[in-house]
Amino acid sequence: MAEPDQPLTPAVFALLLALHNGERHGYALMADVEELTGGTVTLGPATLYRSLQRMRVDGLVEEIATEDVAAESLRADRRAERRRSYRITRRGRAAARAEAARLARLVGAATELGVLTMERNE
Repeated sequence: MAEPDQPLTPAVFALLLALHNGERHGYALMADVEELTGGTVTLGPATLYRSLQRMRVDGLVEEIATEDVAAESLRADRRAERRRSYRITRRGRAAARAEAARLARLVGAATELGVLTMERNE
C-alpha cells in the first residue's frame, strides 16, 4: 500500500480532491478533475479507471455498490446500473492532507526565494 506521506501523482491528488466532499461516479470525476486543475490534468476513461483501481488497492478510495449510492444521483436508465461510484477513505483523506502540506511547503519556499515574482526573462 502507498504511504500517506509519499508524494502523489497530480492525477491521484486531483481525484482525491474531487472526492473530498462526497462520492462521485467516474465520468463526474473526470469533469471535476479537469475543472479543479484548470484543464492541466485531463483524464480519459482508461487512465481514470486505472488510477481508481490503483487507488482502491492502496486503500485511498473504495467503490460503492450501486444500492449504496443515493437514489437521486442515479438515473433510471441502464447506464446508471453500470455506473461505478467511489468515495474517499480515511487513508485517502490523510494522503490528500499530506500532499497538500507538501505542496504548500514547496510554494512557501518558492515564494521566499522570489520565484513567483520573478520576470520570465530573468
